[in-house]
Amino acid sequence: MDKIVIQGGTSLKGTVRASGSKNAALPLLAACLLTDQPCQLDNLPRLKDVETMVKLLAKLGVKVGGDRPLDIQSERVSSYEAPYELVKTMRASILVLGPLLARQGRARVSLPGGCAIGARPIDLHLKGLRALGASVSLEHGYVETKARRLRGATIYLDQPTVTGTENIMMAASLAEGETLIQNAAQEPEVEELAQTLNFMGAKITGAGSDTLCIEGVSALNGFRHQVSADRIETGTFLVAGMLTGGDITVENGRPEHQLALIEKLRETGAKIDIGPPLRIKGTRISSTDVTTAPYPSFPTDMQAQFMVLLAVAEGVGIVTETVFENRFMHVAELRRMGADIELEGTSAIVKGVAHLSGAPVMATDLRASASLVLAGLVARGVTEVSRVYHLDRGYEEIEEKMVSLGAKIKRVVD
Repeated sequence: MDKIVIQGGTSLKGTVRASGSKNAALPLLAACLLTDQPCQLDNLPRLKDVETMVKLLAKLGVKVGGDRPLDIQSERVSSYEAPYELVKTMRASILVLGPLLARQGRARVSLPGGCAIGARPIDLHLKGLRALGASVSLEHGYVETKARRLRGATIYLDQPTVTGTENIMMAASLAEGETLIQNAAQEPEVEELAQTLNFMGAKITGAGSDTLCIEGVSALNGFRHQVSADRIETGTFLVAGMLTGGDITVENGRPEHQLALIEKLRETGAKIDIGPPLRIKGTRISSTDVTTAPYPSFPTDMQAQFMVLLAVAEGVGIVTETVFENRFMHVAELRRMGADIELEGTSAIVKGVAHLSGAPVMATDLRASASLVLAGLVARGVTEVSRVYHLDRGYEEIEEKMVSLGAKIKRVVD
């Protein structure tokens, strides 16, 4: 099993380019099921989750070819089942549920897996599909849905859900009549999907707000689209620049998608030029408090990385997690490296220490693995991060990019 070995203490400097967004790419791949016309996606990141979604499309009978760009032809969808062996490793596989139901009139999708960061039920997905007229049942670990023709409805989501909003929006695009999704997720990836669906001939308004209006159409066209830059990868490199007292420029990043993070980094003392491109210069780190919440607030996907920054800051910072109840699993590993962190309910009290010490640590989920790499960059001595397959689900060639910035980091195959 691969591990990443880091010799800490190097100030990172230079320019790095953010890869395409995983969280934008996956729903866009699922959207290809909505049309029998050719689709083309460019700037797809080379990630395990993207590879899994492409394999899932092929399993459904979709023709997939090329690389960058990737050509997708869903003229004939030969199956309506997303099997357990593909879905078990990636929660985003549930995104084929809405498109299959709308296109085929039926879908059978295994309950999804993914990172163990807390309960992420799909009940809101199912609530939305039921409102559109589908029959829904859970049998033998699978979600089964059927509908002769979906019909528009008003759907209120009890809490904003990104994949839930995307699933319902895709299904509603081919429904009869108008659908309103209230308390919808506002993430940039949702807006990017809506814009692409509109290019395909859908009629969606309100993307980027908490209310989406979808006027169903009878058929959708193909599309060509370049996936936007990954805002979480961008944010991770910004934190790396501040953490190591470096000077990093991130090309391809979207400053308007980073406003909450940029504000918090500035509170720690960072000097940031929003450009574009984004550029951060590290200084002495001061503590601050941060609370995660759905976009446009501070992203839960940046919580673990930001905690590393606070671990070596001057003063005491409080990190409050409101999105996932089990997203502090990296705390135990950071403590092994000398971090002074105490958990109190949904908050972590982080007292800055003079330095972290290199140690063998184990990644527990995608963003936790990124935080351990960041900790290794600033720690004294050598850090070995095991179970880095989590990292490969969301970061393309991260060690190569870090090396280009001067980091002493390498991947080792046991």
